[in-house]
Amino acid sequence: MYRVDPKQAVLDHVSRQPESGNAEGPLSPQAEAIIARPAERGYSGAVIVGIAQIIEAMLLAGLGYAIYDVYVQVGDPAFYVPVILAACLLANVLFNAARTHRIVAYRRQFAQLGRVLAGWTMVMALLTIGLFFFKASDLVSRGWLLGWFVGGAALLILYRLSLRAMVQRWTEMGRLKRRTVVVGGGKDAETLILQIAKGAANDIRLLGLFDDRVDDRSPETVAGCPKLGKVSDLIEFARRTQVDLVIVSMPLSAEKRVLEMLTQLWVLPVDIRLSAHMSKLKFTDKAYSYVGDIAVFDMADRPISDWNLVFKWVFDKLVALTALIVFSPVMLVTAIAIKLESPGPVFFRQNRHGFNNELIKIYKFRSMRTDMLDASATKLVTKDDPRVTRVGKFIRKTSIDELPQLLNVLKGEVSIVGPRPHALQAKADNQLYYEAVEGYFARHRVKPGMTGWAQVNGWRGETDTIDKIMQRVNHDLYYIEHWSILLDLYIVLLTPISLVSKTENAY
Repeated sequence: MYRVDPKQAVLDHVSRQPESGNAEGPLSPQAEAIIARPAERGYSGAVIVGIAQIIEAMLLAGLGYAIYDVYVQVGDPAFYVPVILAACLLANVLFNAARTHRIVAYRRQFAQLGRVLAGWTMVMALLTIGLFFFKASDLVSRGWLLGWFVGGAALLILYRLSLRAMVQRWTEMGRLKRRTVVVGGGKDAETLILQIAKGAANDIRLLGLFDDRVDDRSPETVAGCPKLGKVSDLIEFARRTQVDLVIVSMPLSAEKRVLEMLTQLWVLPVDIRLSAHMSKLKFTDKAYSYVGDIAVFDMADRPISDWNLVFKWVFDKLVALTALIVFSPVMLVTAIAIKLESPGPVFFRQNRHGFNNELIKIYKFRSMRTDMLDASATKLVTKDDPRVTRVGKFIRKTSIDELPQLLNVLKGEVSIVGPRPHALQAKADNQLYYEAVEGYFARHRVKPGMTGWAQVNGWRGETDTIDKIMQRVNHDLYYIEHWSILLDLYIVLLTPISLVSKTENAY
């Protein structure tokens, strides 16, 4: 498959735009109008398909066992249960082979039902043949087999019609449409937009297009789609309203323009696709992915999405609840110690950047004297810092001060594992982090975490030099690119060890 590594593109192509915001001035009135409208909450197609398959298999298996339990007087359930499960597994394989478990397929009626019934008939035929060849036909009731075949066919029809109605309703509500922008303009973008309107209107909600050109090749409206600004404006736009997908309307031959675009947009948590409609080169079907019926090349993916997002959400909630229960005595003693040593609140709240640069308030145990608090963290804490209390030195050294962030995890603002959220005005060598490190905001493509890959590798605590913050960012980007639940679990298990063995930079 044709694929560009976004990180490598940045390393090889250093002509970046500033990342601290929209360098070109305010967004256009059309863009502001879209931002002002509330974005519909979308549903993941992959999750819907997965759940639909599980429910379908459970219904078929439940029907098969119910018919056996109610009507069949012969045979051992120890034989029937494996047969039922094997048949349901085979049915799922055949239904997927026939491409009936896709959002596009769910919207169809007769084509979907025809393929499903053909697959179910094949399952029953193979089951019958298998029982005959293995001389096990005497162990299975013919009435059960016929009843399950007829009942299963009726069940599949009812289930698929109900699923179709639900998907159609979600489509009309916009829940299954990905909020999409086009990068590019002129005739090429017009062709792409018309293809979207014709074959992908049920999957895409087209917000507008962005193009750096300002001449006649890039008019203000293309096929009824408004031009919202330049590519650099898209970064600010995507941080203020939900954008799921960016489709680039540029030919493969325009390598320099594609790289320039990608080095600007890779910091955003969106899927980036290069439209194949202008390519004169013909690839095999496996080289393409599809947006509706439109063939595209995958340029970059949102790091954690679909089922991975579900798995990480469950992991975060389970670990946070467990940690709150286990560490509640420690948190109670810490709160009492803070109140006894110095006047002021127990907790300290500070604005930090969260997912996609969203501002969130991080909870921490107060470790500084109230009269010396630095809410914006313009000055980093150093060794023997007079602002830090005696209790504060201990809880910062052991990271106990971070435990209240378990509440941020339960609120969904922070993950257990991820890039650590930095204070907004934190500096290294008198430079703000995002000014000192190119690609800094790419670490915000996932939620920040209480612990992370950088921390367990010794890069915690003071970041007073550019090299230290670069090491943190590089470790954060490695984590994002190699994320898995197993990696999260490994980091969680490694965190207590690193807290004890790697404390030289923790003040």
